[in-house]
Amino acid sequence: MRGMLRWLAVLAVAATVTLLGAFSLHRAFAPSALIVDSVPAAIPADGFTAVSVKLHSSNGRDLHDLQATVDDPHRAAVESVVIHGDSAVISIRTGVLPGEVTLRLAAPSSEPREFKLQTKLDVGDSVADGTPDFLRLHDSADRAAFRRWFTLLAESEFYRKQPTGEIEDCAALLRYAYREALRQHDAAWAKAIALPIAPAGGELRQYQYPFTPLGAALFRVRQPSFTADDLTNSAFGQFADAKTLWQRNSYFVGRDLALALPGDLLFYFNLDGDGQVDHVVMYAGSGPYGTDTIIQAPFTGSTVSYAPIFRAGLIGAARP
Repeated sequence: MRGMLRWLAVLAVAATVTLLGAFSLHRAFAPSALIVDSVPAAIPADGFTAVSVKLHSSNGRDLHDLQATVDDPHRAAVESVVIHGDSAVISIRTGVLPGEVTLRLAAPSSEPREFKLQTKLDVGDSVADGTPDFLRLHDSADRAAFRRWFTLLAESEFYRKQPTGEIEDCAALLRYAYREALRQHDAAWAKAIALPIAPAGGELRQYQYPFTPLGAALFRVRQPSFTADDLTNSAFGQFADAKTLWQRNSYFVGRDLALALPGDLLFYFNLDGDGQVDHVVMYAGSGPYGTDTIIQAPFTGSTVSYAPIFRAGLIGAARP
């Protein structure tokens, strides 16, 4: 009898060990679930707000090689994924297009997971100058990248063998360079515009034209401060002449041109005897005329050229 009890005890221990082993094997090989600890509420679509999404593995499994992607990079972008064993923190930066964004998560031996983020329209105009905050470049790196592309694109027209058809006067050159500086500069873009010189301007992170709430309408053409109605009431357009660029799409730096940076605009008054702002050029900062070099399309129908700064009618420098 005692022997039978001893064998039963041995069998019970063996069964327990087997069950524990089976549980351990199941835990080791069964897919884990990705548990999201917190989902941010609606966040402003301003191009710079960052939020954190925290998650962990349901069974303690390490989240090495966790991948996080979004379905629309114009609405949000994954900035970083920081993993701490079985947990992770994902940093997401909003774009400027409001709406729903799908965040997709995948990790080895884990079931894929996705969930929705909501971004909301930002109608702020912190400077009260008519330019919405979502168009205003907030990051210094973005402003530097824009300036590099803006000057490069204007100066490249001087070297182009076949002039771009839309550049027919002084303001058209700047509209073209402004618009193209804000685009995504991939291989398809470079091929489409056939740049005569190799581009190396870096990329803007806040947004790429025309993926903003205003679409292709880039220039403020009517005052006053920005409101949500301006998205649909033609307060913005694709066209702006020298006067409109001066009044509503740049801010005055000063008459002292020592303050001007490459890519700043120099505006002129009454060159045509019309009693208004009627000419604009880009300050290049270097070139055939040294620090006095400008790049311009001097008059309707002319080609893009370098020239020295001329003072007659000069109002001063302004920054786009």
